Order: sequence, then C-alpha cells, then structure tokens
Amino acid sequence: MRANYKMQRLYVTGDLRKGVGIEADKAQSHYLVHVLRLAPGAEILLFNGRDGEWSARVAAVSKKAATLEVGTQTRPQPPTPDLVYAFAPLKAGRLDYLVQKAVEMGAGIIQPVITQHTQASKASPERIEANVIEAAEQCGVLAVPSVRGPVKLDRLLADWEKDRRLIFCDEGTETNNPVPLLRGIEERRIGLLVGPEGGFSDDERRQLRALPFVTAIPLGPRILRADTAAVAALALVQATIGDW
Repeated sequence: MRANYKMQRLYVTGDLRKGVGIEADKAQSHYLVHVLRLAPGAEILLFNGRDGEWSARVAAVSKKAATLEVGTQTRPQPPTPDLVYAFAPLKAGRLDYLVQKAVEMGAGIIQPVITQHTQASKASPERIEANVIEAAEQCGVLAVPSVRGPVKLDRLLADWEKDRRLIFCDEGTETNNPVPLLRGIEERRIGLLVGPEGGFSDDERRQLRALPFVTAIPLGPRILRADTAAVAALALVQATIGDW
C-alpha cells in the first residue's frame, strides 16, 4: 500500500495500538505546535518501525508538549529489506545525504566502514540514526533500517556472513558495464560496499577480490564522487537483483 504523502508523518518509539496516548518528545512537540501550528483535533500519521503506520489526532497541546491519540492502522508493517549497505563515511553534509538516499533506496542495515583512505573516520551513530528517521518520515518508509557502529574493513570482512554476497564498487574492473556481473549473482542475500572519496587502496582491492563471497562491479566509464557512486550502485543493485 502506498504512503499518504499529504499527511505529516512522525516516528515514535512507543508501541502503537488503537486508543493509546503518545507524548511527543520536546523536539517533536516544538515542530508540531510551533512550526506546523497544529491544533487539537488535527490528524497526523505515526510509525515506529514495528507496528505499521497508524492515524492519530492531536489530543492536547501546550507551549512545551503535544499529546497524540492513536486511531486506526493505515498500513501494515512490511518486512525489513535484507540489504546491508556498507560505506566509508564522508564529511558531515554529504554523509547526511548519503544516509538519507540509502534509506530511500531500500537499505535494511546501515554499516559505516573505516578504510585506509576514509577521510571522516568518526561517524556519529546518533547523527546517522537521526538522518535515517528523517528520511523514513519524509519518504513513507515503515521498515526503518538499523544503524551499526563503525568498523574497520578487516573486521567487516572477517565477520561477514559467508552466504551473503558482498558487492563492492571497483573502478579498476575490466569492463564498464556492471549489469552482466550483477545478473550472474545467485545469492538472494546481498550487501553493497562503497569506498571513500579516494577509493580503495591497492591492498584493499586485492584483499576484497581474493574473497569467494565478493563480487567487484564498475559504475560506468566516469569517475563518480562517493555519494553519487552510492546512489548509482544502490539503483543498479535494486533494479537488477533487488526488490524493484
């Protein structure tokens, strides 16, 4: 069922069921009362990543708080996408964009990875989670991706599930066309790894290419910025072997 984009959507942490009262947190209350200027009786949509999407009405407002009353379920909870999106963190503004696009494109797990050329190694899980929630609110996403803490590339590969194919974007491949390579993947469980602005080091590329569960793909004949590469790679994966 398609999302209703005409109504304001709000992510909450509490359980959702008919008749339950939800106290919006301070930031949400400020947004509802002072930015949107919603009055008692106004309707919005709520979701928590577990119970689907529910209609709700503003039951009461004050200068500092808004209370919401849950109505009926408008959409059931879908399964979380089984796509691991691993990426080398970028600087703040571009990292925000990258995470938001990953949510929109159907990532189920957001995994920052520290590589040799990573420029912004201190990726804040709290900032990433905030961007995940913002993207989910704006784009009608109900299956909110989980955010993992940053790990070094060696650790990611050592702990990788061997029945999950890892696709990594490698500008050194022998072809410019990724589609035949992607269509040749038999596993249904997949992960995508996008490197930093400077690309993977030669040692990292050799390490990745030596692993039996890894597939290297190109992204065409042009050099892409890391955030552009992320969107392009996610679109390719979803369109060829994903949920499109």
